[in-house]
Amino acid sequence: MSRRELREQIFRILFRVEFHDPKEYEEQRELFFALEEGEASEKDISYVNDKAEDIIAHLPEIDEAINAVAKGWKTSRMGKVDLTIIRLAVYELKYEEDIPTGVAINEAVELAKKYGTDTSSSFVNGVLAKLA
Repeated sequence: MSRRELREQIFRILFRVEFHDPKEYEEQRELFFALEEGEASEKDISYVNDKAEDIIAHLPEIDEAINAVAKGWKTSRMGKVDLTIIRLAVYELKYEEDIPTGVAINEAVELAKKYGTDTSSSFVNGVLAKLA
């Protein structure tokens, strides 16, 4: 899988976290990968799983950073798609040294165009620009 495809898979698995109890993460992860069977290599599955778990472990710090710059918007008020995309991008900005800032923001905007509303891409771009 390409980096973009891997990022999209991470987004999709993180999105599930918003709707399920954290105790159900293991089951949700297994269901997710069962649906993706045959489309991803073991290496890709491992990468997606490891990255998703690391992002989940850093959610308190990520949400704190988002809340600090999103004037008038707190993570509790944001749409789940936008929030998940922003969380993924903030993780890449803060914890992934090999991903340039512009790439992380651009990829987040592209995900917002694909999965969000008409205004998602500009909202995501605005929040991430303040963080960068």
